[in-house]
Amino acid sequence: MLTKRIIPCLDIKDGKTVKGINFENIKNVGDPVELGTYYAQQGADELVFLDITATNEKRKTLTELVTRIAKNINIPFTVGGGISSVDDVSALLNAGADKVSVNTSAVKDPDLLDRLSKQFGNQCIVLAIDTKFDEVEWFVYLNGGRVATNIKTVEWAKEAVRRGAGEILLTSMNNDGTKNGFALDITRKVSEAVSVPVIASGGAGSMQHFVDVFREGKADAALAASIFHYKEIEINELKIFLKKNNIQIRG
Repeated sequence: MLTKRIIPCLDIKDGKTVKGINFENIKNVGDPVELGTYYAQQGADELVFLDITATNEKRKTLTELVTRIAKNINIPFTVGGGISSVDDVSALLNAGADKVSVNTSAVKDPDLLDRLSKQFGNQCIVLAIDTKFDEVEWFVYLNGGRVATNIKTVEWAKEAVRRGAGEILLTSMNNDGTKNGFALDITRKVSEAVSVPVIASGGAGSMQHFVDVFREGKADAALAASIFHYKEIEINELKIFLKKNNIQIRG
């Protein structure tokens, strides 16, 4: 049985780490390299850095940030935001990223996943899905959660894995920043539907929420931001709690 992973997420805007609620009300919470280094020391298994306002013009800035991160952090990290081509991925991997995350660009051009996995291998291609429950179904949202689609989340996850996504980063927009717990139902549905690891994201507020998403949501990893940024939960203490609850955890 694979051990579960704890992954702090650092949303990046203009070179700073920020955090919001339900993808809105963005606040600055610190330097991404300093925070990443702290989390690595605390026992984080991996890190995710997402440029939430990425554009092609900012790609050079993000690449420079990745170089800084790679020099200071000794655990795997994923980078995402505005990635839409083989060249984008090549630049970030060459700068030191272990994995890259694609989201909107893959929905608009699903063949991108085929091209990326063929070029780099699916082990470093993460498909990020921003999903929202709309009355009866979970649908995919684009552009940082600002644009709705009629694409069903589970079906898109299955297609993406067929095309070469090696991991799914699943964020519930309904739960994001609320600290009321992860979206266990959609996390479980996606986890059961695909053969690759699923990272649950959105809603962590207590240590028990991590137990719940690993047990009931069947997630392979759990990602959180504000509870770590504001030191409401320390990663090393979380891992002790998970072990006491018989969750197989790294470290």
